[in-house]
Amino acid sequence: MKKTIMLATRPAEAIRPAEARAVDPRRYFEAVEQDRSEVADAEPVCLYLEVTNRCNLPCATCPRTFEELEPPANMSFELFQSIVDQYPAVSRVVLHGIGEPLMVPHLPRMIRYLKDRATYVLFNTNGTLLNERRGRELIASGLDELRVSLDAAEPVAFKAVRGKDVFDRIVKNVRAFRAMQRAEGTELPRVSLWLTGLKETIGELPAFVDLAHDIDVAEVHLQRLVYFPDGQGLARADQALFESVSPNEERLISEAEARARRHGILFDASGATEPGTSLKRSDDARPWSLCTRPWTLMYFTAHGRALPCCIAPFSMHGYDAFTLGDATQASLRDIWNGEQYRAFRRGLLGDQPPRACASCGMRWSL
Repeated sequence: MKKTIMLATRPAEAIRPAEARAVDPRRYFEAVEQDRSEVADAEPVCLYLEVTNRCNLPCATCPRTFEELEPPANMSFELFQSIVDQYPAVSRVVLHGIGEPLMVPHLPRMIRYLKDRATYVLFNTNGTLLNERRGRELIASGLDELRVSLDAAEPVAFKAVRGKDVFDRIVKNVRAFRAMQRAEGTELPRVSLWLTGLKETIGELPAFVDLAHDIDVAEVHLQRLVYFPDGQGLARADQALFESVSPNEERLISEAEARARRHGILFDASGATEPGTSLKRSDDARPWSLCTRPWTLMYFTAHGRALPCCIAPFSMHGYDAFTLGDATQASLRDIWNGEQYRAFRRGLLGDQPPRACASCGMRWSL
């Protein structure tokens, strides 16, 4: 059995909010494109922490539906603390991976721990467990952003993608949460609805924007899904919109944009780009070379395994081909510029990328 390393760090009470980096991660990602080598000169500005790999929905686009990548577990608070204490001034922490974060009892404690050092905190949820108690806990924790992956505008399409007939429950939960925020006079966490861009769901997009308006959600995002021939989850070849947006699909996106303007809703696509562009692959002959993630962020599974990014679990079967370290066995700094990370970066900078990256798109959400 692996033993978690508890690394000596500064106590949480010694970390003042003013010490947190005043860095916009998106601008940082753009800047780091200009000067990259196999060694990362700066610390990561973002951490992705898979607070659980457990979930209550058998989604057709998720690898955990098809194989057990690691034993089911919640990330312990001790492992969480040992990771974040090593980079106490990190700008942004994303508390999700391939599981449902609201299944983690100590999630609000994790959020508060990060907010005490002025870190920007967000996570994706399927919304099924967003009851009044959890909603109040999230508001009290100081969470910055709550992304609800709803994926459909009505129950039949939802069940086809998400595998269970719980659409109405999620809509009710989000509506009630927004009402609670209005009653308490708070806009945090910022709530958004997300729809995955599949052949089965793109027709839902205009009605999806109307639904967001109806339940008082002011942001809608279209999430592109890429087909990975060797992977599990994400889009199948017959589902993917990647590189194959039809005139009808472009019309649906335009209609959704028009409705968003009419409702005063922010509507964009993953990776801070407009929706149509997000569904088209980069024209670069080596698109993997544009990726800055192995220079800007670290992703850890619920067991502490270091992966290159949040898309990696979807790209291939198993984790062995792209595991870059283990947070229970080594410090994050040793992992960050260790041989496995350096070799991975060398591949991205060359003509033969790591297999996990060769088919990946470039405009994923940050």
